[in-house]
Amino acid sequence: MSFQGFLNHLLTSQAGGAPGTSLLNADFGKGAATGGALGLLLGKNRKTRKLATYGGLAAIGMMAYRAYGDYQRQQTGAGAPAPQTVDRLPPPQVDLHSQAILRALVGAAKADGHLDAREREVIEAEFRRVDAGADIQPWLHAELEKPLDPADIAGAAQTPELASEMYLASVLVVDDTNFMERSYLDELARQLRLAPELKTRLEEEVRAASRV
Repeated sequence: MSFQGFLNHLLTSQAGGAPGTSLLNADFGKGAATGGALGLLLGKNRKTRKLATYGGLAAIGMMAYRAYGDYQRQQTGAGAPAPQTVDRLPPPQVDLHSQAILRALVGAAKADGHLDAREREVIEAEFRRVDAGADIQPWLHAELEKPLDPADIAGAAQTPELASEMYLASVLVVDDTNFMERSYLDELARQLRLAPELKTRLEEEVRAASRV
């Protein structure tokens, strides 16, 4: 399974049980068999639930496209080229974007400091259950075991569009009313070298989506 395929599965698959229940909003307390470990990784808030409705990875691309495109036009005028976000790229590049976005999601899940060893074990068991693939599982294990480092995460952003997608995905997961998580987002934006205006536009996209 490619990173693209796995990330879309993670964002939009059905947790065992009720139809329409995404892995994003499954109840961790019910155990990994119901998709709860993935719910733990990505959070259970209203913002993340919207991704399943909008189409998972494509939703991240579309929101980043709007925010980055608006920012780009503001900076350079109407003739600016269209942003190359994950929803508009050929498959090999989509997989690279997907891996970077998944790295951002794992980092965001650690931002409150509560992802302990037991929780990491449950998450990895769930990823094995959904058959993430031989390439993805060791990569995931290494990402979960790393100390949280916004600079390391930001290093995966090879383009401004990808930096925007990674930040937007992180905003979707964290609770920005929590001091630790808000501080993490601010540092991640700094390491991604996001202009303040772009950072604001990305956050506005997430807020707009959560109100729908």
